Parts: sequence; structure tokens; C-alpha cells
Amino acid sequence: MNGNSNILPERDCGFCPRLVAYRQEYRALHPDWFNAPVPSFGPLTAPLLVVGQAPGVNGANRTGRPFTGDVAGRLLYPALIKAGFAVGEFKERPDDGVKMLDCRITNAVRCAPPQHKLETSDKNHCLPFLAAEIAAMPKLKVLLAIGAKAHESILQGLRFKPSRHAFRHGALHQLENGLLLADSFHTSQYNVNTGRITQEMFEEIVTAIRRLLA
Repeated sequence: MNGNSNILPERDCGFCPRLVAYRQEYRALHPDWFNAPVPSFGPLTAPLLVVGQAPGVNGANRTGRPFTGDVAGRLLYPALIKAGFAVGEFKERPDDGVKMLDCRITNAVRCAPPQHKLETSDKNHCLPFLAAEIAAMPKLKVLLAIGAKAHESILQGLRFKPSRHAFRHGALHQLENGLLLADSFHTSQYNVNTGRITQEMFEEIVTAIRRLLA
């Protein structure tokens, strides 16, 4: 799916013992689930890379596609389709026929963490994969961070100081290497239910990116 082995950890990657134990627990509970490092979705030639924090255990960990199978994707995919970054009808299944055009979706950490909480070691172990993915995208112009942890991981993966680019919903950062970094609150169930982020708020960010790329 990504065509480059250094972009995705092996299926039985053992870098993070805590995440490995959680993965093995779910392989025993749900042997029909994906239960492995989740691959990216979309072409490496895309000018936009959307970076989430980590797969949800009942979402991408189950389905094998980023932001698919739980609330987090219900804002993301419809907004990308509306702005022309993807085509199809999002039905929260990896076989729903959605096709990415000039956008690719990944996660800063590729395996689901317990209680949806990341530790520093999780991010550090996965940073080389994120950095390699960014380097493997020759037409990349914009990175969209879904959540503060994704924002931080992008900057660390590029070896930039997070303190120079503070996370703020709706912010657009000009990075030292010429790339643009856009920020959005995470599209999590908690943020959606509390109104911290709405479909309209997220669509505004995606539409602004489309205008920039045009």
C-alpha cells in the first residue's frame, strides 16, 4: 500500500512493548480484526499529507484504514471528498470505495494505544517512519496535523523545534524547509460531542488548504 518498507513498521513490530501487548490482547479477542501497524492511505505523489495521532482500537486498528470505523473519520473523509481531495462515499468501511486523489492519510503512531493515550516512547519509536514517509513524497506541499500530538510529531520528525510553531486550531505555519503545516483540533468523539470542533470548522481548514494548493 505504501511501496516503501521503511515507511511502515512490520506487522509484528516490537519497538513498543506496551503497544505490542495491547495488540496481542486484541488479536486474541478479535482475530478477525486488522490488529497491526496501520498503513497509510493515498498516493505518495499527493501534495497533502494528513497526519493523525494514532489508530483507534475500534476504528483503524479494526479496519486497517486510517480514520475508518469510528467517529474520527466522520468529519475527515466527507470534508476531503467535498474539497476534491478524494472521491466516493465514506461509509466507515475499508471497502466503501473511497479513493484518495491528491491527499494521503497517515498516523504519527501506527499502532493503537491503550485508553487512546500516547506515551513519549510511542511517538519516538514511530518518528523514523513518519520522517521517511514525508521524505518519500516528492510533491508534498502541505501537512495537516489532526491534533496537537500529531503537530508535535511532525515537527520532531522534521527536526524542527515545536516551540517555534505553537499548535493552534486553524493555524498555518511556514516551516523552515518550505512546507506548510496546518493545525486542526482532533476530530475525536469527545471533541465532536463537546462542540470543540464541528464539520463546518474542519471544512474551513480543508477548503483553505485546497485554495493554497490551487
